[in-house]
Amino acid sequence: MKYYNSVGRTSTFCGNGGRCVISFAFVLGLHEGKCNFLGTDGMHAGAMLNDGEVRLTMTNVDEVKKLNDKTFQLYTGSPHYVTFLDDISKLDVKKEGSAIRNSDAFAKEGINVNFVQIIGPNEISIRTYERGVEDETFACGTGVVAAAIANSVFQNSNGNNCIVHAQGGDLSVEFTKNDNRFSEVFLIGPAVKVFEGEIEI
Repeated sequence: MKYYNSVGRTSTFCGNGGRCVISFAFVLGLHEGKCNFLGTDGMHAGAMLNDGEVRLTMTNVDEVKKLNDKTFQLYTGSPHYVTFLDDISKLDVKKEGSAIRNSDAFAKEGINVNFVQIIGPNEISIRTYERGVEDETFACGTGVVAAAIANSVFQNSNGNNCIVHAQGGDLSVEFTKNDNRFSEVFLIGPAVKVFEGEIEI
């Protein structure tokens, strides 16, 4: 899978795009419910679940860098900045996210910026500013994974999953945690066909 941002350039791995690839390949009859594919960050495995959701393996996370008491930096197939706030509902995500993404520390390579609000020990809400789009998006799969993992570190949670409420819908993340290293990471959520068209050649 090769992912292009809206600016027309290829980018790093896209978790939601990966789920869509698995679902689309299933619709085309290219697999019977499980498949593997190569992303920019390595091999991924995916499976269609009985409820129509897609379960996608994500890259392991060996380091969660703490920037301050409420802010973390990590790589989940794409680079992410995660900060925890008391209320994200009225936040100007484009303004605040752009300032962080274009700051001296991140301007050269860019970084996705995630603003997270804690709902419970293993439940959060998220809003994301994505590099390449240069604006807020309804959901970012690698950002959801980054936020769930950062939440586990931030809250020192012993749980192995997290429900994440994004603007575009709810996703869940599962993982195995070992001393703030995360393996067997899965992104789970629906992938629904919204239209079909034909191109005349």
